[in-house]
Amino acid sequence: MTNPLFLLDPERDDVPVNSDELNTGWKITLPASVKRHAIQAMRLSDGDELDLSDGAGLRVRAVIADATAGVAEVREVGREPQPVAKLALIQALAKTGHDEQAIDAATQIGVDQVIPWQADRSIAKWKDGRTDRKWHQTLAAATEQSRRTWMPELSDCITSRQMVAICRRACVHGDLVVVLHQDATDTWDGIETLARNLADQCFDDGRSRTINVVVGPEGGISDDEITAFRDAGAHVCVLGTTILRASLAGPVALTLLSRALGRM
Repeated sequence: MTNPLFLLDPERDDVPVNSDELNTGWKITLPASVKRHAIQAMRLSDGDELDLSDGAGLRVRAVIADATAGVAEVREVGREPQPVAKLALIQALAKTGHDEQAIDAATQIGVDQVIPWQADRSIAKWKDGRTDRKWHQTLAAATEQSRRTWMPELSDCITSRQMVAICRRACVHGDLVVVLHQDATDTWDGIETLARNLADQCFDDGRSRTINVVVGPEGGISDDEITAFRDAGAHVCVLGTTILRASLAGPVALTLLSRALGRM
């Protein structure tokens, strides 16, 4: 069984998170938030093991030495690499928390980047300082739940015009943009072939590339948006014969892509 994982905030927590600064046998005092979660909520006690991470690849394996004082002894320190073929979810803002459900599941599946999108038909609105905080908290909780050391990068909220720019840049840099749309004619089989080809290119030259999955809001992506994205080089694809909610479409597509890339 894998150890429970807890994220450290390098900018706030007074704990060394540089792997060069940590050595086996060192004892560290857990930050208050980690101590509260690990010892008070999860009831970890002396002798129990846990992992600590900065969300940027660091994994510190430790054992609770003094639960009362919140002290843990370091057993192993390592840094895990990011995938070269990356997955990004461009998620349209959706009401009733469907967008947060989507990024929660996507994080557990292994998405590397999350980009919020204020689509033409998005009813929900992005609020700086509020919505981004909620999304960040969702990503952090899902990162700990899935016990991964790389927390997805949360990008700034984009407009549909900026989405077009992403599509154009993808064509230049060898990335892939896949727009999920119920009226599309391109099938998923073709997308998986493109994904495997992209992964092979990454393996051959060692250069990182990204597969972007674009999911619209509850009302769907407008015809004007679809036309603009397709004209800019995006692949518009139907995922299946049923219509999935905004909270489910992205995670399903990312799961299939993860399998095609050999992650699952």
